Amino acid sequence: MRIHSFVWAAFFAALTAVGGWIKIPVPYVPFTLQIAAVYLAGCLLGPKIGALSQLLYVLIGLAGAPVFAEGGGLGYIWKPTFGYLLGFIAGAYTCGLLVRRFQWTRARDILMANAAALLVVYVFGCAWLYIAMKWIAGAPLSIGQTLWFGFLLPGAGRSRALRRLFGHRGARMAARPTDHDDSRDGGIREWGKPFS
Repeated sequence: MRIHSFVWAAFFAALTAVGGWIKIPVPYVPFTLQIAAVYLAGCLLGPKIGALSQLLYVLIGLAGAPVFAEGGGLGYIWKPTFGYLLGFIAGAYTCGLLVRRFQWTRARDILMANAAALLVVYVFGCAWLYIAMKWIAGAPLSIGQTLWFGFLLPGAGRSRALRRLFGHRGARMAARPTDHDDSRDGGIREWGKPFS
């Protein structure tokens, strides 16, 4: 690996740390914008360097820097949300592997790679949440409760937050990010462009 790769890995580790400070609080598992940095690291840096960036982020947090959503330090391993951080590493690798191996360049393909990365993050996160609540916190959750708090609720919280921030139009944007042309309500003409 060249120094150029390490610089990019450090940049995306910092980007993930910044995303940790932008959060929507929900019970047990806060929803943050860190996942966007995981997607970008995997897609832009590839599987190895993308995963390295997330590993660097986790190691910096475990060393004591308060870069995680709820602080930092070695004791963070015992928190119910630590599995999501491990999932960031695997998720960036998964996203980068899919994009590189299948040469995905279209938006739909990138979205599928991001969805796969998100699924990997949630698998790691829910598994750790179940273990931590059962054996560390002494407040065991059923598998259904684990899936509710660790997988379903963050998505529901995300939708509620978008509705609160942007009203009905924001919820519609979140529900279907496709081309939309409805001149009566000033809808999206091309995805990603502002309303007219």
